[in-house]
Amino acid sequence: MEVINTKIPGLVIIKPDVFGDDRGYFYELWQKEKFLKMGIDADFVQDNESKSGKGVLRGLHFQRPPYAQGKLVRVVKGSVLDVAVDIRKKSPTYGKWESVKITEENKLMVWVPEGFAHGFLVLEDDTIFQYKCTGFFNAGSEDSILWNDLQLGIDWGIEEPVLSEKDEQALLFADLRSPF
Repeated sequence: MEVINTKIPGLVIIKPDVFGDDRGYFYELWQKEKFLKMGIDADFVQDNESKSGKGVLRGLHFQRPPYAQGKLVRVVKGSVLDVAVDIRKKSPTYGKWESVKITEENKLMVWVPEGFAHGFLVLEDDTIFQYKCTGFFNAGSEDSILWNDLQLGIDWGIEEPVLSEKDEQALLFADLRSPF
């Protein structure tokens, strides 16, 4: 596995070693010892999967402590533009974001630690997105930041995505009182 550091400390892209032949392919999604060597000490307690059509945007979501979650995200089928925003108020990269295109072909994974808001834009119909979480879902601690907040200036490459009602009514970044 190769770790690709981003400009935001703690947020990393993981390129797995994929072994393929005429039968198909094999790769390790998660191997605790290898991830520890990469500096990722995660205890996953929940796996999630979503299926979405092209143009669906989910995010930018996070959970407040003590229910904060680290996430290891990947695409099983299709492709997404994956985005993480640093909401750790003492971080020198507070309010900065990073994006990466994750596809079923490139098999990249992204480690999104606690203290980040996360979202993704679906680039193909019938995209299947999976993520492992270090914390259980807790509806009372769930929050989100508006996907197109001008202060963040995220380049999603879309003007009118398909959004949930919750995501349409998300916080402006300026109104965020970060608990991280």
